[in-house]
Amino acid sequence: MRVVVQRAKDASVSVEGEKTGAIDHGLVCLVGFTEGDGEEEIRYLAEKLVHLRIFEDEKGKMNRSLLDVGGAILSVSQFTLYGDCRKGRRPNFLAAARPEVAEGLYQRFNQQLESHGVQVETGIFGAMMQVKLTNDGPVTLILERTPND
Repeated sequence: MRVVVQRAKDASVSVEGEKTGAIDHGLVCLVGFTEGDGEEEIRYLAEKLVHLRIFEDEKGKMNRSLLDVGGAILSVSQFTLYGDCRKGRRPNFLAAARPEVAEGLYQRFNQQLESHGVQVETGIFGAMMQVKLTNDGPVTLILERTPND
């Protein structure tokens, strides 16, 4: 499981011109799954995300978590996180989990985030989406957990 995390002042996601999710302050999470991902990876990364200290304290140090600042998450499914570009000019997406598996994992991940008391807004799984955000910092991190880590 891979999550690209961006600290955002605001963000939204739209499908066919209709906004499906928006946050004022928090994290934009682009979320991808690979074969073998399951409950352990979901639980680990959800816990990591809500406690990750990447928001500034009163001294300007990244010392506060999403829970500390009362932020929200905009979660967007993105199978392209598992695109392999090592050979040729066209990405290979064979490492991405099949849609019928990934959709359930994505829903479960969002539920796990919500179980921590976090507001979670989303796009629509499998849809062509447009994501807008004001990256705060900018701060962008990649979190990953593979089966058997």
